Amino acid sequence: MDTLQKQIVDEMMVQPTIDPKVEIRKSVDFLKNYLKKHPFLKGFVLGISGGQDSTLTGKLAQLAINELNEESGDQSYQFYAVRLPYGEQGDAQDAIEAVEFIEPTHFLTVNIKPAVDASVGTLKDLGIELSDFVKGNEKARERMKVQYSIAAMKQCVVLGTDHSAEAVTGFYTKYGDGGADLVPIFRLNKRQGKMLLKELGCPEHLYLKKPTADLEDSRPQLPDEEALGVTYDEIDDYLEGKEVSPQASKAIESHYVKSQHKRHLPITVFDDFWK
Repeated sequence: MDTLQKQIVDEMMVQPTIDPKVEIRKSVDFLKNYLKKHPFLKGFVLGISGGQDSTLTGKLAQLAINELNEESGDQSYQFYAVRLPYGEQGDAQDAIEAVEFIEPTHFLTVNIKPAVDASVGTLKDLGIELSDFVKGNEKARERMKVQYSIAAMKQCVVLGTDHSAEAVTGFYTKYGDGGADLVPIFRLNKRQGKMLLKELGCPEHLYLKKPTADLEDSRPQLPDEEALGVTYDEIDDYLEGKEVSPQASKAIESHYVKSQHKRHLPITVFDDFWK
């Protein structure tokens, strides 16, 4: 393993082998302990897309809530699963089935299309016409805005679905799906997330489907791997310290370097990051 790969593996905290039961317990305890440490908080909010990452994060969140309520002897802790479609989306059924698997305390649906279209239209009136890609970022940020509004009114924190195979490439929207309070599945790569879902009894098609951000109108359901130019198997191998092809290594490291700003807090005059 070369120096840069070792640096990235250390930063992303991926272990080459895992025990799914142990990792499930680790995430659930992490979520429970956070709420116990902050007794004014009453639960979690998470956007559910119907993909692997939100399905896993949602199930872990509900397990934590169930255990906290059982331990406290009441039902004061809550989990809000929120579906946030932009109009009608092609994978709506997957989102519904993910919610059925998670069995959240509350399930809400908020159509973000009117808000996104209003923002896009207002900017267009000012002579700023958003590209399809940037409009996709607008959708992601609107989704996170809605989640924070719900969380503020329900004394909750917002969960993120960022895992290490996503974090290393920066394949998320800054202050959109990349903005969250807690990220309980960071340290896992994509295949390890599948292992946890299998252990939890998730329907296979929800984690075997091709991952997609589904943010661009002109390219709906664009597979992540096509957008990244590298497969998740290659990213997972790289993060587990295995040797990958020079082409895959170059692509992963290029994404990592270019997306460093997404993994950094806002920069001050005291930071060396910008120099």
